[in-house]
Amino acid sequence: MVKKGLWILLATFSMLIGLYPIIYFLIDRKFGLLNSKSVELLTNTFWNIGFYTHIVLGGIALFTGWIQFSPKMRNRRIKLHRKLGKVYVVAVLLSALAGIYIGFFATGGVVSSAGFICLGIIWFYTTLKAYLSIKNGEIVKHQKMMIYSYAACFAAVTLRIWLPVLIMIYGDFSKAYLVVAWLCWIPNLIVAYLITRKIADQ
Repeated sequence: MVKKGLWILLATFSMLIGLYPIIYFLIDRKFGLLNSKSVELLTNTFWNIGFYTHIVLGGIALFTGWIQFSPKMRNRRIKLHRKLGKVYVVAVLLSALAGIYIGFFATGGVVSSAGFICLGIIWFYTTLKAYLSIKNGEIVKHQKMMIYSYAACFAAVTLRIWLPVLIMIYGDFSKAYLVVAWLCWIPNLIVAYLITRKIADQ
């Protein structure tokens, strides 16, 4: 029962935040995290390309990735699993690269930039490793790397959960953002590690 409840929460959050980037195309984007950005940065062409590439493809990865962990889907619809997997990998690799780039302009300077850049590198590496593993027939390694990859992907969700809490604790957005740049993904990877320990090596 608990496992089913957690699965429903994972799916719900993944789909909701996966669709979140649509908001930037429907209303004035000067809200939320972008309120802390300068007008100069918001009008920079290269930054905008990086930003929209990151959020749109990241949203696709988040929206499609969670279902890949369904044993029923993998066993009964393996072709769909592979097709969605390819969509996820392409979306992640491009989104991660864009995320690394815009990470250099993160609000808060070096501390927050380092947090998001590290996240982007880990997300890119684990996803690429997962893809190469399945191409080589290393199923268990593929499964483990995909768990780490989606844990990094899920940082988009945990950031939005932690940030309001941290703002209430610190009473200041800037201080909260410095912490959330790391807190949004490190605990996720710890959980991923605990999950992968249960997967026996072949």
